[in-house]
Amino acid sequence: MREFEIMAEKNNISKLDFEQAIGELTKLVGSIEQGDIPLEDSIKQYEKGMSLIKHCRQILKSAEERIEKISEQHSQGETKG
Repeated sequence: MREFEIMAEKNNISKLDFEQAIGELTKLVGSIEQGDIPLEDSIKQYEKGMSLIKHCRQILKSAEERIEKISEQHSQGETKG
């Protein structure tokens, strides 16, 4: 059952845009910092947080690649004209 929960959580995370993922991560950090949740729940939250960070990094990498492509196209246009 645990594997299914992890797969479902990762699927939900993959649907978030960058801002939503950062918002979720901020909430998680806040709840962990409060220290009011049991250790097992903290570990689950930490695991979710790591998945959110990975997702955000993927989004940022994709954005960086798009920016590089746009810059290259712009540079090529300047040399032709």
